Amino acid sequence: MRTFLDHSFKGLYYFLTDKNFRTFIWLTLRYGDKKRFVPTNTKIRTYRLHLPDGPSFVWQFYEIFFKRSYRFSTTKKQPVIFDCGANIGTSCLFFKEEYPAAIIHAFEPDPTIFKVLSENLQRNQLTDVHLYNVAVWKKEETLEFTSEGADGGALATGSTNTVSVQAIRLKDKIEATGEIDLLKIDIEGAEVEVMRDCASALENVQNIFVEYHSFNNQPQHLNEILEILSKNGFRYYIENESSRRIPFVDKTGKYAMDMQINVFAYRV
Repeated sequence: MRTFLDHSFKGLYYFLTDKNFRTFIWLTLRYGDKKRFVPTNTKIRTYRLHLPDGPSFVWQFYEIFFKRSYRFSTTKKQPVIFDCGANIGTSCLFFKEEYPAAIIHAFEPDPTIFKVLSENLQRNQLTDVHLYNVAVWKKEETLEFTSEGADGGALATGSTNTVSVQAIRLKDKIEATGEIDLLKIDIEGAEVEVMRDCASALENVQNIFVEYHSFNNQPQHLNEILEILSKNGFRYYIENESSRRIPFVDKTGKYAMDMQINVFAYRV
């Protein structure tokens, strides 16, 4: 009975006690059933934002502000954060709310989304945020990028609807920066190649978030990422974002992925 009550009333508890959950409910009611990829403007609390896609922002807000997935412990007044895959700036807003004096390096390759990112940070007067309209990669080169129109853009894999983007070697940027308090890597499928290349440069990184994507009928490489983290002295926690009710039967997932994993790695 206690378990039933815990699950039944958890939503009500959060609604009564957490302003971010109430905002999430409001966003769900306003944008949850809206047509995808219709630009709009919104105001949440003190933030004024331009949204290229309302429905995807609902779940960004849930993960970042309500669940506070990117929060980390630090005694520094001015932590350094690498936000690889900054999208429209939701994570940057959260970082500045949690760590007002933080120095943020925000990387976003999609030219259209980068314009929204820049606009949102200017609108909300965020300082000490350095913006890079580039893809983080294993070397400097020009790559083809497929823009999804919201938060699902990725390096092109056979698509004809692409744009050329400049890539930088993330390893070089990490080594040139010194100590990094949080390295967030949410780069829609390029994470394995980037982590392989950065493996020897992680000694000065304190916390790492990696969103790992396993694509249907493709080789899986989660073990490589976990091994890289272990060899560099990290302890990790894994959160499964995908849902397959009967995994032995339902062997493929939605959006061409059979698994999406959030990896939180930290030093102890």
